[in-house]
Amino acid sequence: MELAAPAGNREKLGYAYGYGADAAYIGLKHFSLRLKADNFSPDEYKAVCHLKEAFPGKKLYCALNISFHNTDIDRFVSEINDYHCYPFDAFIVQDLGLVELLKKHFPGAALHLSTQANCVNREAAKLYHRMGFKRIVLGREASLTEIREIKDAAPELELEAFVHGAMCIAYSGRCLMSAYLAGRSANAGHCSHSCRWDYRALTDLPPSGRLYLEEKERPGELLPVFEGENFTEVLSSKDLCMIDHLADMQNAGIDALKIEGRMKSIYYTALVTHAYRKALDALLGIIPQKEAEPFIRDVYQVSHREFTTGFYYDRTKASATASGTPHSDYDLAGTIGTKLNVGRQGWHLYHFTAMNKLKAGTPLEIITPEIACIPLGPEDYRLIHPETGASLEWVSHGHPCQLCTPRELPNPVFGVELLVRMGLPIHPVVFHGKTDFFVPVQIGKIRP
Repeated sequence: MELAAPAGNREKLGYAYGYGADAAYIGLKHFSLRLKADNFSPDEYKAVCHLKEAFPGKKLYCALNISFHNTDIDRFVSEINDYHCYPFDAFIVQDLGLVELLKKHFPGAALHLSTQANCVNREAAKLYHRMGFKRIVLGREASLTEIREIKDAAPELELEAFVHGAMCIAYSGRCLMSAYLAGRSANAGHCSHSCRWDYRALTDLPPSGRLYLEEKERPGELLPVFEGENFTEVLSSKDLCMIDHLADMQNAGIDALKIEGRMKSIYYTALVTHAYRKALDALLGIIPQKEAEPFIRDVYQVSHREFTTGFYYDRTKASATASGTPHSDYDLAGTIGTKLNVGRQGWHLYHFTAMNKLKAGTPLEIITPEIACIPLGPEDYRLIHPETGASLEWVSHGHPCQLCTPRELPNPVFGVELLVRMGLPIHPVVFHGKTDFFVPVQIGKIRP
């Protein structure tokens, strides 16, 4: 199975490739459902081409997955020649209005159907294949049983499914809630993640006893709450994690696994990609399972909500919601670059870029593409000012710094530096599951 990782900008694209993805998917400015990600401009093609050359065999997919209005089509047509220099292997689209345009202007690139098209049955999959789509990114509501049936009905069609990341309380993310509450359409790339805001339930005075939801930042704006079937739940879904079930996904006929998260950090991109790369390698017998375990554990060291298996096994699990701030026991301290020529007796000197405030002596862990963790205790490193050579008590983002250590570290590959993380105090997060801990609250249908 192919592993496709998210890349919200050039730096994340490098980390996706460097930490084990077979393919990465990016968005173009104005035409992607993650408009708050940096995304890519026409003039960035040279850097992307250099990355593809540095990581031969890696694929690049372009997400053009918004719902296009006439003005969006006109804008894309006016810019289309600017994107010919990009080495795209495929385009991920939901709007069929783009199909003929892409076939005409990018005849060498494949068409992948976006999950936004909500393809969850064999007849739709066969129809899209006849239209020229090489791959279907399945709607997240498809179970493994349904996916197996789709694959059996269209064995020549590639199937891609999400394996990890955030999910929406909406059908494959086609949500009206953000537009209703914040005036920002999720289907045009402006999702405000309204389902993850802080709400509280209020009870009307007797005799009606009616319930309402009030959002923390919108006091006095009450949304009526009803109990019943076929309503929209206004609470954050759990995060998808299928790292322990890859064999089942393989048996279902899935050809490609997709990690969600173009707006996530390089730490997320690297560690989650890392974990699934090693888990897949273990599944294929390339490495022993025991060797993969330290990498797999890192999935739980990245900020996340409570994990679920989504719709793959049991739909009630997909309905379970979570509350609380995503949490990790680690924070990204910074990145380590190439080894410098100058070093102290028995010690090696490396360029260090701080991402957060780091106090000297804080225990660190270095993560490389092939090593899950290189621990550095307080006695194993020094923070050095590059001009004066003086030891630093602390360093923060934007401060020039070098890291001196007796450990000889691997050199980065094409600018994909080594990650350095530090532990954080543990702050417990309370999660609520629909089955055991949470009585579901439902809100009446939301109108656009």
